[in-house]
Amino acid sequence: MTDQIVLNHVTKSFTTKELGTVVAVNDFNLTVKKGECFAFLGPSGCGKTTTLRMIAGFEDLTEGQIYLGDKLVSDSKKNIYIPPEKRELGMVFQAFAVWPHMNIFDNVAFPLKVKKVPKAEIKERVTKALHYTSLDGLEKTFPSDLSGGQQQRIALARAIVVNPDVMLLDEPLSNLDPHLRETMRFEIKRLQKEFGFTIIFVTHDQAEAMAISDRMLVMDMGNVQQIGTPSELYNKPINKFVHSFLGQSNFTKVVIKDGKAYAKGHMDQTIAVDGNVPEENGEMILATRPNTIDINRESGYKTRIIKRTFKTDFVEYLVAIGDDTVLIQTPHRNLFKSGEECYIRVHNPAWYPPEDEEAEKERERRNVV
Repeated sequence: MTDQIVLNHVTKSFTTKELGTVVAVNDFNLTVKKGECFAFLGPSGCGKTTTLRMIAGFEDLTEGQIYLGDKLVSDSKKNIYIPPEKRELGMVFQAFAVWPHMNIFDNVAFPLKVKKVPKAEIKERVTKALHYTSLDGLEKTFPSDLSGGQQQRIALARAIVVNPDVMLLDEPLSNLDPHLRETMRFEIKRLQKEFGFTIIFVTHDQAEAMAISDRMLVMDMGNVQQIGTPSELYNKPINKFVHSFLGQSNFTKVVIKDGKAYAKGHMDQTIAVDGNVPEENGEMILATRPNTIDINRESGYKTRIIKRTFKTDFVEYLVAIGDDTVLIQTPHRNLFKSGEECYIRVHNPAWYPPEDEEAEKERERRNVV
């Protein structure tokens, strides 16, 4: 596959009155292949939307280069900046951005009219775009008469009508209800397969990113933390932040001593671990998923049920490991009562360094950028 989007050492800095200089995107390098669906995932203030806006041309970069195909569209040193309307991109944003005074046909036709495309071609392309977004027969309807999902389809139709090579989606489904959000995920993938465009999809919703993307990255405080397939990032998170951002996580403060793990401040019994334990002595964070902890009445780390909650097809237990609590999800056959004694075993956990409190403070600060 050929390279569709390339970012070389892209940096973006902002200066604000309250916060001073903030590096919103720091030395960002990325190559997205033609036809790939690539998700940017991260919390508010991490730099994902800023990166998307630089690709779109709505923000100029402070340093670095951006290529769309073989075309250089942004270069800080050469002072090259191609405006958004000349980048030939399809864009869909969180706000539906439909014009209430225009009917659906005119909403979708707008970018073609700006380009002065002949009327016959406009009609042909708009009709095709409406068909593929399931808006047939609604050409004369106004957006106020439509549901949120239909309004978002207008935005999608307007994006694909320009026949883009690249589609940029910035939180496009966050204003929809959960069921409609799931439906629209499949619609976006179907449209990508039909038209063959490349997608960059910005979201803070990990389920959305994992459902729609071929590859994805997780950002934090302007820095790329990890890039890979959804399964790679979920099963082998490179650090505690990525682990916490993809799926439910338990983090337990532990002390490693002579190849064994103990709950911090509780050296009376070892934590039963099926998997590797770090060799180096010292404090660590034990990271687990709720469904990778075995709960039984026979062997392991001895503890007690704090709380039991029935879900649809599993039971959740809250138990203590030292001063920390962990969530366990297990099938109905393991029925314990609140307050009952139990034993737990941890399967193939991840191990990370102790938490960085300064990083957490900076993360909070960036939420206002």
